[in-house]
Amino acid sequence: MLKGGAVWALGTMSGTSLDGVDAAMVLTDGERIFEFGASAYRPYSRAEQDVLRAALGLWPGDAGVEVAAGIVEAAHADLLVRFRGADLVGFHGQTLAHEPGGRGTHQAGSGDRLAQALGVPVVWDFRSADVRLGGQGAPLAPFYHFACARHVGADTPVAFLNLGGVGNLTWVDPRQAAPEAPGACLAFDTGPANAPLNDLMQARFGLAQDEGGQLAAKGRVAEAVIKAFLDHAYFYRMPPKSLDRDAFPDLLAAVSGLSDADAAATLTAAAAAAVARGASHFPTPVRQVLVTGGGRRNPTLMAMIEARLAAEVVPVEQVGLDGDMLEAQAFAFLAVRAARGLPTSAPSTTGVAACVGGARISRPQNAKG
Repeated sequence: MLKGGAVWALGTMSGTSLDGVDAAMVLTDGERIFEFGASAYRPYSRAEQDVLRAALGLWPGDAGVEVAAGIVEAAHADLLVRFRGADLVGFHGQTLAHEPGGRGTHQAGSGDRLAQALGVPVVWDFRSADVRLGGQGAPLAPFYHFACARHVGADTPVAFLNLGGVGNLTWVDPRQAAPEAPGACLAFDTGPANAPLNDLMQARFGLAQDEGGQLAAKGRVAEAVIKAFLDHAYFYRMPPKSLDRDAFPDLLAAVSGLSDADAAATLTAAAAAAVARGASHFPTPVRQVLVTGGGRRNPTLMAMIEARLAAEVVPVEQVGLDGDMLEAQAFAFLAVRAARGLPTSAPSTTGVAACVGGARISRPQNAKG
C-alpha cells in the first residue's frame, strides 16, 4: 500500500507532438501540491520519431506496435533512472490511437516492464477504464489543473490551455470542494493545435516546427479554409469531447496549394480558432487563460488566440508554474490519486458515466510502495 500523507511521485508525458519524454517529480497527497521537484527531458531521436510516427493509428497486435512500444519503454527508462527518491511513477505511455466509442484507446509501453527496470511501483494505463465506462479517456490533466489553480491562489474561475499536438482546455472553479464536485471543472479537446503545423514543416522543410511562429507571421490566413475547418462536425458537439492527433486529415490537404508562409499562417489560425470556439462553452467567462505546452512559445499563435478571446492569454510561468513539465507533473499527481482510490476523471472532464479512478499498478519484487 502507498504510505499515507504526501509522497514524492515521478510523472511522465510523451505527447502527440512526438518530440520526446518529459519527467517531473511532485510532492503530493493526490489532493494538494506541496512541492515541485526535479524535472528532465529526453528527446526522441529522428530515427525514433520515424518509428513512432509510422505507428500512429495502430492498435495492439498490429505490425510495428511492439517495436514502437520498445522505443517508448527504453526512452522512459533511460530518463527515469536519473531520478532518486520517487515513491511511485505515473507512466502515461505514447498514444498511438484514440477512438472512444469505437476501438478504445491505445498507449504504447508496458508499465510492467518499466516497474522492473526502475524498481518502484508504476501506475499506468490511465485512460482505458474511463473509456470502458463510456468516457472519452481524455483529457486527464484537469484534476491537476484544479490543484494548480488552488496552489497559485486563484479565487475565481480560470482556464488552462494546453497547446500540444492537440489543444485542450480546462475551465476550473477553485472555490469548489474538490475537482470531481459538480461545477468544479469542465474539460475537452479544442481541436488540432501544433500537430498539423509541425507536419507541414516536416513535409516542406524537414523541420520539427515553425520556430517562434516566424513563418506564420509572414503569411496571410486563408479565411475560406478556416471557415470550412470550423464547419467540421466536432465543433458542433458539446463537451466533454476528445480527439485523436489525426482527426482532421483534410486540414493539411486544404492548405496544400498555399505558399509556405500562407499555409503556416492558416494552420496557426485554425488552432487559434478552435480554441476560441472551445471557450464559448465555458460556464462563466474567465479573465485569464494560462497556457502550457510547446505552443505557448509560438508568439504568432498566442497573439492569434488572444485576438479571438476576451481574456488575457499568458504562459503558466507568469503564475509560477512550469509549462514544459505541467503534463508530466499531472501524471505524477494522478498516479497518487489512482493508488489511493481517488477519482481521476469525472462526467464534466471526460464524459464518463460516473467519477472513475481506474489505472493499472505494476509492482516489481523490490517495490518500495
